[in-house]
Amino acid sequence: MATEQETKQPLISQSQRERIARFVRKFRNNTKAMIGLTIVVALVFVAIFSRPIVIEGFTIQPFSLAPYPVAETNIPARTQPPSLAHPFGTDDLGRDIFSRVIAGSRISLYVGFGSITGALLVGAVIGVVAGYAGGLTDELLMRVMDAAMAFPPVLLALTLLVVLGPELTNVIIALAFVYTPYIARVSRSAALAERNEAYVEAAIARGENDSRIVFSEVFPNCLAPMLVQGSLNVSFAILAEASLSFLGLGAQPPRPSWGLMINTGRGFMETAPWMLIFPALAIGIAVVGFNMLGDGLRDVLDPKVEAIE
Repeated sequence: MATEQETKQPLISQSQRERIARFVRKFRNNTKAMIGLTIVVALVFVAIFSRPIVIEGFTIQPFSLAPYPVAETNIPARTQPPSLAHPFGTDDLGRDIFSRVIAGSRISLYVGFGSITGALLVGAVIGVVAGYAGGLTDELLMRVMDAAMAFPPVLLALTLLVVLGPELTNVIIALAFVYTPYIARVSRSAALAERNEAYVEAAIARGENDSRIVFSEVFPNCLAPMLVQGSLNVSFAILAEASLSFLGLGAQPPRPSWGLMINTGRGFMETAPWMLIFPALAIGIAVVGFNMLGDGLRDVLDPKVEAIE
């Protein structure tokens, strides 16, 4: 009789280990993916260590990259140009722009990751169910998604925030609603391609019900295009958050949002252009990083490229 250790199945099969190793190898050989990943990892590091993290009176992370308190004003030192003491200069209230740009990364990534995670959770389910079910279910779900996509993303987010109120949590909810249809479209296309595969027919022949087939068989095989779309949409969400903060419907003063800093700096373009330049550069670097990561993931996960190799 086989022992328990002999009959115990490994958590990861040999074929899965080979696929993971192949993915890592292709990812490391893709220049865009590696540059994008480096930028994103650096942004996450900066966001985590931008300011101390305090939860219910306990300091979880005491180290801070910001050399000055982000809300500390110093009127005699206002609008100073970049120097050793203030690498990015100071703003109209004497606050250190370098510290505020670093702290602003936490807000941008919080909104970007939070909104796209919500959009992935909802849009992926809608798209996979619509693509697998087809017929009337597909028509109803996709027409609702098309109606949401008929509005420009920022305009739709503005409308929702006027109703919900200008808070960061509401920004995440609004942007998640805005980008859900885009995720749903991608996941639906992937589900349409997967539902006719042999493994789905085999699951139907075994008598498995539709919900098990959708979430255990089809859904995992649709993750690759959804992850690519999600990584690209994070950059759009960061831009949207900056736009909403610029218009006064995102982060509120004195929070160091990049969009809010640009709104303040536009009135000092001639006398203190560094107030606008550095937060704008931060947005540009973040957007480029996530776009390069998304493009690299698309190249690595594209089955046509894999087939050619």
